[in-house]
Amino acid sequence: MSSESKIPVVSKSILVPFILITSLFALWGLANDMTNPMVRGFQKVLELSNVKASLVQLAFYGGYFTMAIPAALFVNKFSYKKGVLVGLALYSVGALLFYPAASLESYGFFLAALYILTFGLAFLETTANPYILSMGAEETATRRLNFAQMFNPFGSIMGLFIAQTFVLGALQSDNVAEDGTPIYDTLSETAKASMRTADLEVIRNPYVVLGIVVVIFFILISVLKMPQNKSQEANVKFSESVKRLWSQKKFAFGVVAQAFYVGAQIMCWTYVYQYAETLGIDSQSAVAYGYAGYAVFLAGRAAGTALLAKMNSGKLLMYFGLGAMTTIIGAIFLPGMLGIYSLVTTSFFLSIMFPTIYGIALEGQGEDAKFGAAFLVMAIVGGALLPFLKGYILDFGGKGYEDTLFLGVTEMRYSFFLSFFCLLFVVIYARNVYKKYNN
Repeated sequence: MSSESKIPVVSKSILVPFILITSLFALWGLANDMTNPMVRGFQKVLELSNVKASLVQLAFYGGYFTMAIPAALFVNKFSYKKGVLVGLALYSVGALLFYPAASLESYGFFLAALYILTFGLAFLETTANPYILSMGAEETATRRLNFAQMFNPFGSIMGLFIAQTFVLGALQSDNVAEDGTPIYDTLSETAKASMRTADLEVIRNPYVVLGIVVVIFFILISVLKMPQNKSQEANVKFSESVKRLWSQKKFAFGVVAQAFYVGAQIMCWTYVYQYAETLGIDSQSAVAYGYAGYAVFLAGRAAGTALLAKMNSGKLLMYFGLGAMTTIIGAIFLPGMLGIYSLVTTSFFLSIMFPTIYGIALEGQGEDAKFGAAFLVMAIVGGALLPFLKGYILDFGGKGYEDTLFLGVTEMRYSFFLSFFCLLFVVIYARNVYKKYNN
């Protein structure tokens, strides 16, 4: 047994704050994965192209890119606790803005509300991830973060359940006639307007409830005494910190790897619904494959966290990356239902990537960790840009998903080559970490 395995992952003296901060991982997982199915929801209700519907992801993940550095500067001046509180405040405001957005029936307003909501998520992720890393010995930091990140899929599953039960299953615009013709397409403009109003209220309600829940978390954390890591919460000069960080290849390429990883993951999770549609599976039934993806993701996270106690993190990341590339190839070329099974299995291998890349890149950064964390959170913008590019690929031959063929497969399938090449970069980074950087 290694000496690292004898070091406690978290001290009993800070167990309650650790649990409370860890619960935030579920809270932003809920927001992330309640939003992924909304791409399809907005597309149906507002009759959007694939590119315009992907603006949901652009707004959502673009907020991370915009606010990560300001969040780190705020934490640098104040504290992790105050950063968490600002994040929760912005999160709740963005969620509650869904109410006026639905009243105005404005897609732009919805996008703005999502953008503000993710300002809060950027604050939370920029703060909570390094905060978890700081809550104990550096030797167990990556294991501690992987453990905390295990709760993210629980929030994801809850978000997906809400999306399926209270949104996708209740959208009237998704109903079809007995012959399979979408009823919404056959309605008069007046009837469409009435249905659109009702459906936008359906989309609105879960976010308003979520905003109220976030306010409760704000109150709980504001009254609880939280631990401080003086070495990591010390005030640091931004320009000098950034220079030190970007002079290290392990960190710099880690940020790029994180962007590609997030893009690959979001493409797999968002487009599993459209993939299912090409197999004749309706939107609500397709959510079962989303659930399956989160279940295997959680299993992969548990297995990966256990393996990290025995295996080099770079080596494990490389193996998981190769596994994900293999299942993506299966999603592209395996016929019928085998393709979607392979796509779902990809989530097992994606499971450890975010916290492992994060931990590797920030290892040994000390007081620079808060700014390093900001750049790694900014990398989440990959979840906005790459699905947007995927939308263009899907629209190449028309609005459908089977308009063109390449290598014998339709655009829905060959668009996953984009995920494949993203994961290839992750594998190259992981190999370099293992072989060159000795981490």
